[in-house]
Amino acid sequence: MKPIRKAVIPAAGFGTRFLPFTKAVPKELVPVVDKPVIQYVLEEAAASGITEAAVIVSDGKDAIRHHFAPVPALYERLRHDGKNDLLESLESIDGLIHLTYITQTELKGLGDAVLRAEEFVGDEPFAILLGDTVTTSSCGVPVTRQLIDAAMRAGGSVTALERVPKALTKRYGVIDGTDEGDGLFRVKTFVEKPAPEEAPSNLAIASRYVMTPEIFGFLHSGKPGKGGEIQLTDAMRALCAVQPMFGLEFRGRRHDIGSKLDFVKATLEFALARPEFHDALADWLKGIEA
Repeated sequence: MKPIRKAVIPAAGFGTRFLPFTKAVPKELVPVVDKPVIQYVLEEAAASGITEAAVIVSDGKDAIRHHFAPVPALYERLRHDGKNDLLESLESIDGLIHLTYITQTELKGLGDAVLRAEEFVGDEPFAILLGDTVTTSSCGVPVTRQLIDAAMRAGGSVTALERVPKALTKRYGVIDGTDEGDGLFRVKTFVEKPAPEEAPSNLAIASRYVMTPEIFGFLHSGKPGKGGEIQLTDAMRALCAVQPMFGLEFRGRRHDIGSKLDFVKATLEFALARPEFHDALADWLKGIEA
């Protein structure tokens, strides 16, 4: 397998679960403590060895471009005021990763968003990282890097997996597969939102993927599903019938910032992990509990 150096980050959706905030601000810019979600995603990509990323946007999402663009006047003001820590934090964004922006003119699903990046990807394997989801590692290796390493070992596409309560499988796409050891599963097929009694497993697809470029052929030939959308899961199901595919139960956690409750939980967890906030916030939370 060729080295994996490119990522596709779908970020075109309306973010209706976060209205009214997302009426004017892209959901990918929802802040977790003091950084927007998509910045965490790009930092994960860069730490995983990704050097180029295509961000799939829709009309009205110029704020994402602006966030990652240099602002010389602001930098000069911070330099003049001696706010070097803030200056360094902003300058680190500028050199994080080489970004390409691709517009999805019609919102026709995740599969269509990925398909917009076909020319950018070319004939290389690549990562897909959902722009409204943050992951944290429990082993010191970023989740995207865990997937890349697994793909290089297995020689095929790999999707991130997390275990969910069996009663909740109806909310997720899950795999039917065989355990290969070390958290790796060979996928037989993908089952979309099965009822608990019909679910072949409780291993749910978890917002991070490494794909071979052959996925684009199946995205082209895929038939639109509900709402006229092209489903990435449908293309993955077709691909795994002709090419080995795998799932990795990664070491870490997924934080779905598109969910309001998960957003609140993630903000508190990330703040508690910051030494400057931990003690005061923990004391305040104890008071709330009482």
